[in-house]
Amino acid sequence: MPERPADPQLEKTTNTWMVWGLAVMVLMVVIFPIYRWYEPSNREAARSAQLANLADEGRSLFTSNCIACHGATGEGGIGPALNSQQFLTSATDKQIESLIATGVPGSQMSAYSQDFNGSLTSEQIRAIATYLRSLEGGAPDVPNWRDPLGLLAG
Repeated sequence: MPERPADPQLEKTTNTWMVWGLAVMVLMVVIFPIYRWYEPSNREAARSAQLANLADEGRSLFTSNCIACHGATGEGGIGPALNSQQFLTSATDKQIESLIATGVPGSQMSAYSQDFNGSLTSEQIRAIATYLRSLEGGAPDVPNWRDPLGLLAG
């Protein structure tokens, strides 16, 4: 097969594309570390905003479903004080979600999950648990958090 004759226009176009490709590659090498430096803080800000929104939704759901037994801010009533240091430090988020979802047998705490014929979705239960977790920073010391009114002591 005979060799093709040199095509200066093709060479020029090929070289132009190679220079542009090299420039893009250098640009990516420069931009990637900058992205890696900024992105974690952006993710953390987005996560914080998401948790704040979820806690706001949880506060609203807590107000409409839980205050009759647990008080307006979770200080307790006929139900345990959910804003207490003792409760919040001893229960994990999953445990709180499970208590809300399935209820507490032998008590007035019924199941709230739709899976157990309750009225709340899993996301709504997670929102309430997130709201309760948001109370942990200023949680009061309530040693009798399980029975704040002393109803079980008699």
